[in-house]
Amino acid sequence: MNDLPIDKGTRVTLHFALKFEDGEIVDSTFDKEPAKLEIGDENLPENFEAYLLGLKAGDRKTFEVPPEKAFGQHNPSNLQTFKRHEFSADMVLEKGVVISFADARQQELPGVISRVEGDEVEVDFNHPLAGRTLSFEVQIIDVEPAGQTH
Repeated sequence: MNDLPIDKGTRVTLHFALKFEDGEIVDSTFDKEPAKLEIGDENLPENFEAYLLGLKAGDRKTFEVPPEKAFGQHNPSNLQTFKRHEFSADMVLEKGVVISFADARQQELPGVISRVEGDEVEVDFNHPLAGRTLSFEVQIIDVEPAGQTH
């Protein structure tokens, strides 16, 4: 075990859990293989990486992550209304259904149906975790310089 602190240019092996404030688990590796990531490789959003900086192997911490540092606030302009006939006739259109759209760059953009009323279908393109305060628990298993192979 080494004493190398997490910083840019390090590869980290860790367990993590992302939870809502009520303790409901969004994602966790504690019950499976630990995650490996390189700081700056965009596997983890930059704001989450910032919480890891300076931690060392053996550290276990829990951080409260406000929406601004997690997935942003819920943005009302990300709600869009479509007409029923714009969807294929056999498509199930009810609250909570996730539909995949293509954005201007033809990237996949998921939207969640938030309301169906008459001929109107409202789709929410906010990140599903937008507006939520999250608990980010980490257990650092190993920190090594990036680029080192065993």
